[in-house]
Amino acid sequence: MTTFSQQIPPTVRGRGARTNATGRYEVQAREAFDDGWTPDDVEPAQLATTVSPEKAKVIITRNDSPDVGFSASINPYRGCEHGCIYCYARPAHAYMGLSPGLDFESKLFFKPEAARLLERELSKASYIPEVIHIGGNTDPYQPQERRLRVTRQIIEVLSRFNHPFSVISKSGLILRDLDLLAPMAERNLVRVAISITTLDRKLARSMEPRAATPEKRLDAVRRLAEAGVPTVVMFAPCIPGLNDHEMEAVLERAAAAGARGAGYVALRLPMEIADLFKEWLATDHPDRASRVMSLVRQMRGGKDYDSQWGKRMKGEGPIAALMSRRFATAKVRYGLSVKLPPLDVAQFRIPPRVGDQIDLFGS
Repeated sequence: MTTFSQQIPPTVRGRGARTNATGRYEVQAREAFDDGWTPDDVEPAQLATTVSPEKAKVIITRNDSPDVGFSASINPYRGCEHGCIYCYARPAHAYMGLSPGLDFESKLFFKPEAARLLERELSKASYIPEVIHIGGNTDPYQPQERRLRVTRQIIEVLSRFNHPFSVISKSGLILRDLDLLAPMAERNLVRVAISITTLDRKLARSMEPRAATPEKRLDAVRRLAEAGVPTVVMFAPCIPGLNDHEMEAVLERAAAAGARGAGYVALRLPMEIADLFKEWLATDHPDRASRVMSLVRQMRGGKDYDSQWGKRMKGEGPIAALMSRRFATAKVRYGLSVKLPPLDVAQFRIPPRVGDQIDLFGS
């Protein structure tokens, strides 16, 4: 039976995507369009968020990509209410028979058994510890986490096992878990990355409509650093002609707040994201739309995107090379170029269970 994504009017309050085109795997497609009969003064529509449990068999995902700095990750959520228009995770919603557009940010899934599955996987005799990254796909501290606490429960398990991990977010909600993060940081078991894409609150609200404001993200960097949690800032994505001019300012503010490192990723537009991003540019930044896409294509060999290993994260050509040089220079200027020590996997221990016999001869 063919499923269809509900079509939503192009103007939706507080959302990133402008449309909700059917996912690429559906047999038939539906797409909303303006037939000219919609009044110009129509009020923006509201779109409710739904959250559904997702049954998972395992919780640790493995990858062998040479472009990312981790091979093991955990994603507590599928879809993300932050609604960032550039999010590279959007196309994955098509696997659910849903749209990478508005469905991605309004029809969410969470893994209620995540902590139990993690404990089971870490307790296997064959398990070999390595740093686990939380949030490689969608934000583990998106708004629903305040109520569902899936990420919190995962970190509690990692803490009991003395298991090292990193986590990335653009939410101030991460500060709720300082009681777990700070003690683990003392044992060199955690590192945090905070994504700050712009210091312009208006641009942030347009581009990342339900994410924390730039100032709240800087405050998260400051409070994490004050608590002794090693924190890096991610300027991602860097969008030529839109936010790339803020690169140095973002790194300067983050360094002043206590960040110890920095990274960046050039804008990526795989699959459906290219059309979604261009729709957003046309409605929110029509004066820059053609210029931005021209610069993007100059970084991608004349295309909207190039998925080749080694090129997809940074691009190629003169525009990409200039972006890379500027970033390297800014890192040195603001003291963010020192390589942080690796997290300690040697402390990993399977905690005793209730009823286990005490080992009188153990260390």
